Amino acid sequence: MKILVTGAAGFIGSALSLRLLERGDEVIGVDNLNDYYDVTLKQARLARTASHRNFTDVRVSLEDRPGIEQVFARHRPQRVVNLAAQAGVRYSLQNPHAYIDSNLVGFLHILEGCRHHDVEHLVYASSSSVYGANTSMPFSVHDNVDHPLSLYAATKKANELMAHTYSHLYRLPVTGLRFFTVYGPWGRPDMALFMFTRAILAGQPIDVFNHGQCQRDFTYIDDIVEGIIRTLDSVPAPNPHWHGGKPDPATSNAPYKLYNIGNNNPVELLHFIATIEDCLGIKAKKTMLPLQPGDVPATYANVDDLMRDVGFKPDTRIEDGIGQFVRWYRDYYQA
Repeated sequence: MKILVTGAAGFIGSALSLRLLERGDEVIGVDNLNDYYDVTLKQARLARTASHRNFTDVRVSLEDRPGIEQVFARHRPQRVVNLAAQAGVRYSLQNPHAYIDSNLVGFLHILEGCRHHDVEHLVYASSSSVYGANTSMPFSVHDNVDHPLSLYAATKKANELMAHTYSHLYRLPVTGLRFFTVYGPWGRPDMALFMFTRAILAGQPIDVFNHGQCQRDFTYIDDIVEGIIRTLDSVPAPNPHWHGGKPDPATSNAPYKLYNIGNNNPVELLHFIATIEDCLGIKAKKTMLPLQPGDVPATYANVDDLMRDVGFKPDTRIEDGIGQFVRWYRDYYQA
């Protein structure tokens, strides 16, 4: 297939593009290489795919309406995976306008491109952050998610609503994927695993929020990519049992689906740090701090729907995943 992947120089987008190319798909990779974090890391990720004969490298921002229109008109992708976004819960407290521009305006341009060019299936990245103030564990896609705790989370919830509208109005098949704390080699420098590893190796203290009592459903990058590909290949159909009298948020009478992609095994932050220490052979200096604004104490994914519909459940052990990351980090940075 010809597949448009936005955020192709990003952590998930790069890994996904490689897998799609390996199985014989043609990939149109869109990225703007912004400087939210180290551009040289994005360029290094992109170098892994850019030389492939079935990869087309396109430099454009989602919020560039004429640019995105041209991408769809020129390349006419059969399917689209939208992974480009302004990421980060904490950064959304400092620079909210970036989230509106990329995550709302930009996503509208993707939806319009899919609508006007007969795209067979749009898969887009949502986030576990949409669960917000929910405390019912594990988080289910069938639960209400109307209490986000950060603007980032609110934009991801908005993406789900926008996608449903286009699915209803134009019968566009759409699948939203709520990712749970993705980690692994080639990861983002603003994520905990990257920051902790860098600081520990440099002998610097690490900030441990909520006094280490946070729990996260850490999900390894290979599992995330497998989940994306399986759902991409499974085009949603309307749910014949859906009823407005008791509306199910995860399905619809339109071709619309939501899935969690998480490890279904929350890990306490202190255990996460201890595993990094074991892999590095160095003890961390910890600065214990309270929970940050916008953060949630715990995440935990119910993946029953994912298992039922596409036969997949993430299962990489945290010890294995962190070990893979540390090996990559030492090699990439010669640390």
